[in-house]
Parts: sequence; structure tokens; C-alpha cells
Amino acid sequence: MTSNTTPASASSSTPRRSNVLTLVMLACLVYFLLPLFWLVVSATKDNGSLFSTFGLWFGGGFHLFGNLHDVFTYDGGIYGRWLLNTALYAGISSVGSAFLSALGGYAFAKFRFPGRALLFSIVLGSIMVLTIPTYLLFSKIGLVNTPLAVIIPMLLSPFGIYLMRVYADGAVPDTLLDAARMDGAGALRTFWQVGFRLMLPGFVTVLLFQLVASWNNYFLPLIMLNNPKLYPVTIGLAQWQSQASGLGGAHALFSIVVTGSLVSVLPLVAAFLLLQRYWQSGLATGAVKD
Repeated sequence: MTSNTTPASASSSTPRRSNVLTLVMLACLVYFLLPLFWLVVSATKDNGSLFSTFGLWFGGGFHLFGNLHDVFTYDGGIYGRWLLNTALYAGISSVGSAFLSALGGYAFAKFRFPGRALLFSIVLGSIMVLTIPTYLLFSKIGLVNTPLAVIIPMLLSPFGIYLMRVYADGAVPDTLLDAARMDGAGALRTFWQVGFRLMLPGFVTVLLFQLVASWNNYFLPLIMLNNPKLYPVTIGLAQWQSQASGLGGAHALFSIVVTGSLVSVLPLVAAFLLLQRYWQSGLATGAVKD
């Protein structure tokens, strides 16, 4: 009787593959990777080859290193300054926003206080921060055209607070918090030594979301900044693009705009590759529960 049930159980445990789903996933993969592939190919071409060769394949020689040299030397090498500005704005904003989201999400999930639901609804209702009122407020206190004008508005992430509340509600057992309180730990110590460590995968998720949002932020720096030395990469490349369009392509700016775009993407790719291990280890740890 055992031999009759073994094949059935073995066949039922074998994962079933869907050819349609596989094709859909492959199509999505091509859809998302195709722009990056075009960017890599275009960065190897000079200004003339961009318009005279097929866009999705190499041709017209290999000019990547020359383009990189032009990117970092054009206009006094200001691209390097833009890249450092972007790293400063995005780094401080993403880490600060993720940490504040962890604090807020933990508080909403694990503390009971009057008006909690109303306050949480207000936070969720403020997902879209009005840029013009923010600009007027910052102009009153003299923060316009400073790095703080870009960093401070990005510190608040209603979506991040919501995500961290949901994650803390499921990943941080109340019994562990009660045990920490019985051992004499205060609220901040309990959060830092118990809650935050269990919330680390969610923290990294919010960190990456905010890093991408801050790195690609365009409208806020456009409103807040008027000094080219304070521009992030997004504003600087848009400025070069407008110059190239105004000159009708007579100046070799299109190639350095494309190459500069490729360089600006690489830190985000590196961040995802370096931080993904925290997702894997955190999810594996969270999966082992009694």
C-alpha cells in the first residue's frame, strides 16, 4: 500500500511549470532590460554614430573611454560635482527617511495611544507633498538654493511609514517586546536592540525605494536650486540635453549626455546588488518561527 501512494505523492510535490507564465516573465525581462542595453550600446558611440547606426547594436567604433573623458572634463568637470551632490542628497535622504519610517512604523504598530488611527490617516493623506508651498516656506527661512532644500522634504515618506508599520506588525512579536521591558529596557533601547533588528529587511526595502526616488528626483531640485554647482545629475544632464538640442547637435553633447546617464545608473545597480543579501538573510530568518 505504501508503494501505491509514493508515486502519487511524489508527482503532487513536483512543481508545475507554466509555459505561458514563463513567456510572460521573459517578455517583462526583455522590456525592462532593453532600455539599459540601449544605453550601454549608445555610450560606446560618438556623436555622429548615434544618428547614423542602428540603435540597438554597436557600430561606428568604440568610443566609450573617450565619452567618459568628455563627461568628466566638459564644462570644467562639473559632472563629478553633480554626481557627488546626487550621492549626498540621495544618501542622506534615503537613510534618514528609512530610519524615520522605521521609527514611525514601529510606533504605529506596537504602541496604543489616543488618536493613533487619525494620525496614521493624516500621514497617509500626505503622500503628495506640495512643492510650491514647500518652496514658499523654505524661502521664508532662507533654505532655498541650499542642499537642505532638497534633503529635508525627502525625509518624510508616508509610504515608507505605512510599509514599516505593516512589516513591524508581522515581524516583531509582542512577546519579545514584553520580555525586553521586563528586563528593564526602555522604549528606545527595545526598538534599537529588538525591533529594528527584526525590521531590517523592511528597512532595506524602504531604503532602496527612497534611494531610487531621491537619486532620480528632478522636479524638487529644479524648483529649489538655481546654482549649477548644487545641481544633481538629473538637472545637470537635462541642462546639457537642452544645450545639445539648441545647438542642433553641432556640439558633441548628445554622446556625453548618454554616457553621463549610463554612469548615473551604475550606483543604483551597485546598491541593489550589495543590499539584496539583507533581503535574503532577513526573509530566511523571519521564515523560521515557532
